Amino acid sequence: MFITIEGPEGSGKTTATNRVVQELEKLGYQIVRTREPGGTPISEQIRNVILDKENTMMDPRTEALLYAAARRQHLVEKVWPATREGKIVICDRYIDSSLAYQGGARGLGIDNIIDINMFATEDTWPDLTLLFDIEPELGLERIAKNKEREVNRLDLEKLEFHKKVRETFLLLAKKQPERFAIIDASKSPDEVASLALEAIKNRLCK
Repeated sequence: MFITIEGPEGSGKTTATNRVVQELEKLGYQIVRTREPGGTPISEQIRNVILDKENTMMDPRTEALLYAAARRQHLVEKVWPATREGKIVICDRYIDSSLAYQGGARGLGIDNIIDINMFATEDTWPDLTLLFDIEPELGLERIAKNKEREVNRLDLEKLEFHKKVRETFLLLAKKQPERFAIIDASKSPDEVASLALEAIKNRLCK
């Protein structure tokens, strides 16, 4: 199974995923945890270019293409081999992030980003996507308080940008309710992790 974790900045994806992975491993599942952009050496190098705070001149289409390139390499090296071995892959961000950030917030259009990514991924969609939903103001406030968190180029965007990201995520979830499970990320870390684990268990039982 291929599970993706999505959400606006500061939605607490990392904290909740840590707990979810621990619980699933206790139940005997083989879990491969990874992230985008990144997850493999080549993809991590592309990640460094994308998120470098100095790259303020990056064109939106360049950004979208770099994400798709990193995604392709990640699938080839890590995701596809793991799923073929019967493992559960849990990935922090995937295509929906490109749709929300570049398609929605950058204004490149969802359909255009889908086209790029269908070529890159050979039409590979997740079996389940957990959307950690949170008001952008609260998410950015969390980031400001968390001194240990990596602050990247996208964190520095204006509030309006982050509002468009959230709006697009919710639109995607509305269009594909069979794939998405929306998690209220404004709740406590324990509650959020519990909701996420429940959603995954429900899908595993089907």
